[in-house]
Amino acid sequence: MEDEVQRAKEVLKKNEVRQVLCLFSDIRGIVQAFHIPAKIFIEGDALKEGIGFDGSSVRGFKGIQESDMVWMPDPSTLRVLPWITDPVQKTAIMFGDVYEAFAAKDGGKIATCDPRGYAARNVIKEAEKMGFTAIFGPEIEFFVFESMDPTRLSYDLWVSPNGGAGDSWGPPRVMPQSPEVAPGNQIIRPKEGYFRAPPEDTTVEFRNEAAYYMDLLGLDVEYHHHEVATAGQVEIDFRAKELIPCGDAFYIYKLVAKNIAKKHGLIATFMPKPLYLDNASGMHTHQSLWKGEPFKGEAAFADPDDEYMLSQTARYYIGGLLEHAKAITAITCPTVNSYKRLVPGFEAPIYICWSPRNRSALVRVPQYFASPKAVRAEYRGADPSCNPYLAFSVMLAAGLDGIKKKIDPGDPLTADVYELTPREKEEYGVGELPTTLRDAIGHLTTDEVIQRALGSHIYDALVDLKIDEWNQYCLYITPWEVMKYLDY
Repeated sequence: MEDEVQRAKEVLKKNEVRQVLCLFSDIRGIVQAFHIPAKIFIEGDALKEGIGFDGSSVRGFKGIQESDMVWMPDPSTLRVLPWITDPVQKTAIMFGDVYEAFAAKDGGKIATCDPRGYAARNVIKEAEKMGFTAIFGPEIEFFVFESMDPTRLSYDLWVSPNGGAGDSWGPPRVMPQSPEVAPGNQIIRPKEGYFRAPPEDTTVEFRNEAAYYMDLLGLDVEYHHHEVATAGQVEIDFRAKELIPCGDAFYIYKLVAKNIAKKHGLIATFMPKPLYLDNASGMHTHQSLWKGEPFKGEAAFADPDDEYMLSQTARYYIGGLLEHAKAITAITCPTVNSYKRLVPGFEAPIYICWSPRNRSALVRVPQYFASPKAVRAEYRGADPSCNPYLAFSVMLAAGLDGIKKKIDPGDPLTADVYELTPREKEEYGVGELPTTLRDAIGHLTTDEVIQRALGSHIYDALVDLKIDEWNQYCLYITPWEVMKYLDY
């Protein structure tokens, strides 16, 4: 710890950093940030003693009667923002954990409301007791728009629900901008944006710059491309990391995407489903367990003698993911809008089953390469509106529960699940994910394993917040309802 503190001070001095953007997440997954002059960390003991703040002003943290809390920096996460060159604005970022008041110094008590310091660390400890190190590699999709003003949404008849025109068109859709149009009026049609090249793909310069800065900030970008939807849906993937570093990387990813989008006159949004009748943004999460250091130790998911190279440990882990999938969905798909992604026809996983290669399954086992290091499970039922620390934690907790209880996932389903009849799905034992946020919260309230992974404070606060969110949604009258029912 002392070495990390000293290194952080040297980085701040060497780079003439003026401000440090101190980061943590609230329960919902929205990053919280405040600026502290770098000299406070360089000249004082703030790197060891932390910074006090008002926990009652953070959604889901504390009541006003117990609002004093302490943000304790993690100096190993200090990074200088490379796109800020103005010496007056020179800024570094640093993540931290949240502690109870008067308890931060000398290894005090981490607050039970902290997703990173409490929930994530507890599940990591459980994995370590079982001899495992877990790594996660999320495929984070998002949209970049030229403009997005929620107070001035417009009706757009460009896409027909029935594929026709004129009288066959259904009600107008509400969307934030026109479809992506490249120079020369070359339009990327809905659901045809995957791997498009310039000039149809107008996001190349943005992605190149975002990937460049992500690399400088330690994300180790592996590739990036235009995604399936029109209107600037993109994906930038980085190398898999352990749980907390991966959660930190998620927020760095968002910070870079939003700030570099702004430089290009764009707006980046991680809202799961901003467009009607086009693909939504998911966060397919690759995960595996290792005995020893990841990629250097023993790959606990690999068995070279198995048909799919899957060990029994991996199968039990998958069994746990499937067993707890309905409750997990409340954490991995935490917004009302998330469930407008979980519908048939848009590549979203709505059926609870597993399969090698098959992208219609909830849990997929990629089969690109015959290498033990490449063996992993891909959980496809998450989206980028989630809190990454909590999402990774509940997935890991479910998988570990599967290993402990030896939960058999059954045989893999190789058919396209979307094409199965209701009777066939029943015969195969294929369940369905919740269809609304309210349903998902209901499943969470009956799943003790997932509740335990969250901790009682986060669980109670999250349920209250999400029930309130659902009630607000139920009370709101949407433009679709007005168009649909005004003439009744």
